[in-house]
Amino acid sequence: MMNWIASLPNFSAYGTPVYFIYLILAILPLGIGLYFGKRFGWYEALISFIFIFLMFDGASWRQGISLIAYVIWETCLVMYYHHYRQQNNAAGVFYLFTALSIAPLVVVKLTPAMVGHNSLLGFLGISYLTFRATGTIIESRDGMVKDISAWKFIRFMLFMPTLTSGPIDRYRRFAKDYAKVPSREDYLALVNKGTFYLFLGFLYKFVIGYYFGQRIYPMFERMAMMQPSMLSWSMLGVMYSYGFYLFFDFAGYSLFAVAISYFMGVRSPMNFKQPFKSKNIKEFWNRWHISLSFWFRDYIFMRFVFLATKKHWFKNRNTLSATAYMLNMVLMGFWHGITWYYILYGFIHGLALVINDWWLRYKRKHLKNLPHNKLTTGVAIFITFNFVMFTFLIFSGFLNTYLLRH
Repeated sequence: MMNWIASLPNFSAYGTPVYFIYLILAILPLGIGLYFGKRFGWYEALISFIFIFLMFDGASWRQGISLIAYVIWETCLVMYYHHYRQQNNAAGVFYLFTALSIAPLVVVKLTPAMVGHNSLLGFLGISYLTFRATGTIIESRDGMVKDISAWKFIRFMLFMPTLTSGPIDRYRRFAKDYAKVPSREDYLALVNKGTFYLFLGFLYKFVIGYYFGQRIYPMFERMAMMQPSMLSWSMLGVMYSYGFYLFFDFAGYSLFAVAISYFMGVRSPMNFKQPFKSKNIKEFWNRWHISLSFWFRDYIFMRFVFLATKKHWFKNRNTLSATAYMLNMVLMGFWHGITWYYILYGFIHGLALVINDWWLRYKRKHLKNLPHNKLTTGVAIFITFNFVMFTFLIFSGFLNTYLLRH
């Protein structure tokens, strides 16, 4: 059986234009049903199963087994805790179930650093699913999740368009959206917007992202590796080309996920909102990988601030917020991977958020007459953009490769 699965062709989500032909043909009956006010849940489940199977068959069959075991694990945790929460609310039990929910992701992230190879528990999309599952436990603790069943939770976890590329949805939002079949006018508006996002995603990923990722970035990499000094024009080319590649490739994937979700009658949240127009680093994180940054904001930053305020850990609220920023962003760095450049990336962004808050306080107090016009806005955008690009150079890991070769 495993040999047969391993011999099958593998279709990574949104990997080639041909994938979209198969996918759109497959979900066409769903669209027809939604046009007439019907949601064919059984057909959606069948199509989702087929396409998820095609994502994890072939050489990825072990990831498929891990996915099945993982979803069973998280479903048991969420359902048991939700049942427990109806009558009890012990903090220790909540922290235990939260830790158990995050544990598989921690193992997957730690394994390469500890034993030198990827964990057998890992599969494409485990981070996104962990955030969904853990978020559901947290919302259950807060009393926000009222109606949940094992099937509804699995449907949320394995919602095919966003399984491997995000955005990170919330159970409460998804369940409410899914339960309401859009009117014909609303659905046609979703299809119209989804079509625009689909073609924009093609432009981002298969044209601009491909050009930067396959042509410009490798060229600057080769040139920078031949330079004896790290400070070179070639390194600057690596920085900008990687930053643009990262944005257009990732934003393209996110647009595909949102577009297909719209075609299936679900309004998955947007993940990017013109991040390079940000005037400061705080605004950047409100525009970049929005579902991730908001997840960390709501479940790490805000909860730490609430707990620290309740326990009187800090006398100064500015010190409290600075500590929360650093904790939030360093954890985000660790989430990307246990390597110095990911952790440094998170640390620098945390420090930048602290400095940004200090600057805003200083400006309100001492620079009340500082002009606010197109010029100052342009300068702020320029500084933020170049800072972000510099941190993307760190994030890329190229500096690690460069240092090992020189």
